[in-house]
Amino acid sequence: MAAALQGAPEYVVCVDNKGYSASLELHKIYRSVPDVDAARDGDLRVVDESGEDYLFPSRMFEAISVPKRVHSAFERAASL
Repeated sequence: MAAALQGAPEYVVCVDNKGYSASLELHKIYRSVPDVDAARDGDLRVVDESGEDYLFPSRMFEAISVPKRVHSAFERAASL
């Protein structure tokens, strides 16, 4: 997830929520934010629908590419 480490917003999809089913929705798209220390520990910082960010094991997510138009729509929705 090099883009997240370089500061660009990145989107990830949850592929495993075992042990975190109350916090993570399987197959849901989340925005990730850069956190070098977390990445060093094998974690990923993701933002939930409330706008709060949390750390989870990075193995629970896969990075996805979204078209520019979709990225813009996500960013607008996040700022509401």
